[in-house]
Amino acid sequence: MSIPVALEQLRAEAERFGATPYLLTVSDDGRPHSVLIAAAWEGGALVANTGKRTAANVAARPRISLLWAPPEPGGYSLIVDGDGEVAGTGDDPRIVVRPTRGVLHRPAASPAAAPDGCSADCKAILP
Repeated sequence: MSIPVALEQLRAEAERFGATPYLLTVSDDGRPHSVLIAAAWEGGALVANTGKRTAANVAARPRISLLWAPPEPGGYSLIVDGDGEVAGTGDDPRIVVRPTRGVLHRPAASPAAAPDGCSADCKAILP
């Protein structure tokens, strides 16, 4: 199931999940790289201080994702795709993420709960 939601709703959802998502990037060898970050909203973007490896990944491959775990057992995870850029330099890299898509996601309760063949219970959050 997909339900479009305005960008303002994405911010409210992210705030409901808290300020510590995982930032998912891709390394030079194509492997995923995940780190827990402390993110804050600045205008329509999420910003966070990161390490040098994460900053290098974002600079080389700016399509990134943020993942918040469900706040309660059996609840939705929040996954936000976005375009990242490195704003800080040196020993204090800072990442700016502009969301392009978001989804609330959880596994379907059972195959019977997904008659269209979908194996998950999803709600799209679109800017």
